[in-house]
Amino acid sequence: MTRVPLSVLDLATVREGHGSADALRGTIEIAKTADELGFSRFWVAEHHNMPAVASTTPPVLIGAVAAQTKRIKVGSGGVMLPNHMPFVVAEQFALLEALYPERIDLGIGRAPGTDQATAAALRGVSPYLTVEQFPEHLQTVLGLLGDERAAGKAGRLHATPAPETFPEVWILGSSTYGAQIAAALGLPFCYAYHFAIASDVDSALQLYRSGFKPSARFPEPHVMVSASVIAAETTEAAQFLAGPSRIMALSLRTGRLGPIISPEAAAERELSDLDLQMLNSLPGTQYAGTADEVVAGLDALIERTGANELILAGTVYDPETRRDSLARIAKAWGM
Repeated sequence: MTRVPLSVLDLATVREGHGSADALRGTIEIAKTADELGFSRFWVAEHHNMPAVASTTPPVLIGAVAAQTKRIKVGSGGVMLPNHMPFVVAEQFALLEALYPERIDLGIGRAPGTDQATAAALRGVSPYLTVEQFPEHLQTVLGLLGDERAAGKAGRLHATPAPETFPEVWILGSSTYGAQIAAALGLPFCYAYHFAIASDVDSALQLYRSGFKPSARFPEPHVMVSASVIAAETTEAAQFLAGPSRIMALSLRTGRLGPIISPEAAAERELSDLDLQMLNSLPGTQYAGTADEVVAGLDALIERTGANELILAGTVYDPETRRDSLARIAKAWGM
């Protein structure tokens, strides 16, 4: 089985009894571990008004992570473009690229990363309007970040006075929409398999590959697929450590938001029949087991999708648990 590059996706998870600063310190420590272990990329998400997620402003967190790591590429998984003006996004990532040349990724998504009320507060206009402007705003960002095909979209604006290199732009998605946008623009595509409906990955990637139009930076289609993973000494231990992620997923669906709870509290949580039914119906795929079991699942995912890279999510209570999980996977992967 081909061993493709592995990367890490992090949300700066806020755990019960701890604050945002603790969550952000945990993310930086996880990034340093990923850097030392040989992971390819470290991406941070954009979510807003969520008690369990401290990753609200990817460019700020990316700068902190890049400063504390040495070689790993650092980026956004992703910046939700409808929340921001394109010139601001381009300036932020051009500045990061100037500080950390050839280490910055700009992953762009279309979803709000929050509820509609918060999206409206972020944007200052109807969230539906800015979503409709997504293709135009994306072209503006590309033009500002060195894509000659879209240079006219930027007009007389310049994201930085004298760029020498540009961040690598990715399109993120959990549906066929993002796949088709990435294909039309000749950009790499990251499919959010860890929370999307598993059956959709096949149609999305088929549309991406069949419709791909080569670009100067990417003459061939390039796919990264996400997976939620937790590796531990035993299968039972991994399933126990995965308990908080299941409760967090349930809380997102039911509106009972709060910081992530401990594995012990998750194991003691009494769930109604409706809760259990909802958990069983949640989309997405999680691999929780020994390192060998997780790697077997990732091998099957590569065989199914033909992914060029994988990016590993994994919501756990303690950052030390995440670091241990990544170390086990890296060893089993032969990194």
